[in-house]
Amino acid sequence: MTVTATRDPATAVITVPRPPDFDEFWARTLDGLPEPDAALAYLPTLSTDAVAVFDLRYTSYQDVEIAAWYAVPRGDGRAFPGLVTIPGYISEPSVPRYWAELGYATLSVAPRGKLRSNAVFNPGYPGLLTHNIVDHHTYGYRGFYADVIRALDVLAARPEVDAQRIGVQGSSQGGGLGIVSAALRPDLVRCFAAGAPYLCGIWASTRLTHSYPYEEITEYLRVHPEQAEEIQRSLAYYDGMNFAPLVRAPSYVYIGLEDDVCPPETGFAVFGELGGDKVLDTYAGCAHHAGLPWVQPKIEAFLAGHLTPEAVR
Repeated sequence: MTVTATRDPATAVITVPRPPDFDEFWARTLDGLPEPDAALAYLPTLSTDAVAVFDLRYTSYQDVEIAAWYAVPRGDGRAFPGLVTIPGYISEPSVPRYWAELGYATLSVAPRGKLRSNAVFNPGYPGLLTHNIVDHHTYGYRGFYADVIRALDVLAARPEVDAQRIGVQGSSQGGGLGIVSAALRPDLVRCFAAGAPYLCGIWASTRLTHSYPYEEITEYLRVHPEQAEEIQRSLAYYDGMNFAPLVRAPSYVYIGLEDDVCPPETGFAVFGELGGDKVLDTYAGCAHHAGLPWVQPKIEAFLAGHLTPEAVR
């Protein structure tokens, strides 16, 4: 990996070597997933006249049970477009009533380690980013990525969902995993919106910022400097830069130019690698929220343009 130092994020050069068995590694990972299943429990106290909310559980990589909130517009039997929302690194998934009111059957996933999915795997926050980081086969994010992919499969299998109209939305970790989702499930993801994408240019980020979560890696290396080369090789299997060229779905990416969590250099770099039709909005003076107060209507318009929901408000 090489980084050309510059004060202009748009022109920074960030490269991530692609492991020769990158595709095979992820094919083996996804081949190891169990058949999609879903157990739903209706939650009347969280539901409204317009939206039904469920606790949804499914089995993922290494048979870990994953929890999600599932919010569905109440309708007349028509199939709804589907939306998977992915939480940030330290945040927990919210009940996605808002998106359901806009007309999406929305699955808000809590990958392993999140509060409702941490019975078996719970490295903590901080902790996840460096959990078994030396070996890409056992790195904690392997199952975490697979959990998000399985969420797409579960949503696509729901009878009330039009599997031809599924999108992904998230920011930070949710933005990075949106890229991964579109790369690994090109047959399902019709579009995605990714804000301040995390886990892109990971190694470079440890030099560009001293903020968490990337600082977790820097701290780990202070204790284990001899493992630097192994860690760099391991991270290449998980770096969004290596997933981005596989993407074919339209994407909407937005970044803050003063982001000290996910350096804007990495946002420009991964955007440059993305396949498919793509749009990038940058927000001067904005940090890790990446212009969210202004960008939310653009996210909704982008998703609606591709997925054509009918609001139930």
